[in-house]
Amino acid sequence: MKIVACNSNRPLAEAVAATLNLPLTRATVRRFADMEVFVEIHENIRGEDVFVVQSTSYPANDNLMELLITFDALKRASARRITAVIPYFGYARQDRKSGGRTPISAKLVANLITEAGADRVLTMDLHAGQIQGFFDIPVDDLRAAPLFREDILHRYAGRDIMIVSPDVGGVVRARALATRLNCDLAIIDKRREKAGVSEVMNVIGDVRGRDCIIVDDIVDSGGTLRNAAGALIKYGASSASVYVTHGVLSGGAVAGISASPIEMMTVTDSILATEAVRLASNVRQVTIAPLLAEAIRRISDESSVSSLFD
Repeated sequence: MKIVACNSNRPLAEAVAATLNLPLTRATVRRFADMEVFVEIHENIRGEDVFVVQSTSYPANDNLMELLITFDALKRASARRITAVIPYFGYARQDRKSGGRTPISAKLVANLITEAGADRVLTMDLHAGQIQGFFDIPVDDLRAAPLFREDILHRYAGRDIMIVSPDVGGVVRARALATRLNCDLAIIDKRREKAGVSEVMNVIGDVRGRDCIIVDDIVDSGGTLRNAAGALIKYGASSASVYVTHGVLSGGAVAGISASPIEMMTVTDSILATEAVRLASNVRQVTIAPLLAEAIRRISDESSVSSLFD
């Protein structure tokens, strides 16, 4: 087995390799003067089972090209099997036509990854489950819920917690975590009565006196989660915290979260933390390295990965 790291999240790749007690494969992923990507593998990988760790987060296009060109380099070096380990799958929010004459970019990216030479994909908490069907190769979509469950049990021991979905679309995800924790579920009902009028936030469920934990897969600008936390406090919740798998946190998102009623936002390290995230008092990261490492080990050993979902 060989682990190759591209540039989007090298600390995560190093942590995965350390967990597996393997050194990272020596490789160069750099830019020419005109910003073309160049990849060179400095070890013999003929006949090897190779795992390439790369999130397609900001800058999404550069990181995607690094991934594709790395596949081509490995394929031409006669790797036996190439697995794309993509902790955060960018373009996942473009999983359907949102209007006339618009793309389904998640399908295009799936085609590019397949054609570039990947034999299978390992990812986490895809924004839409149907994206697995966009690939003609096997896809393992890991869940952060078991990791979140253990962290919540540790941090919120003895508190009266309640899991909250920030919108109707996230109910399945929130219910799964609530079931694991054997606690109640609430839902934020968000609606905009007409253009130019602010959204009305209603809470379905009695949150009075409860420590509410909002669960989502992606936080970008953070506006929805800030508004949801404010609505929960308005309806009598004792506190509002957030657990999110992928902390995109673009623009001034971290500053907005720091000034919001959110007691603590917990994200995974599927995306490399920015300086703003590292300095924020109410944003923290938990690592997915052990989970990814175990999945990689099982894929290499041809053993079951599905038990990691339990």
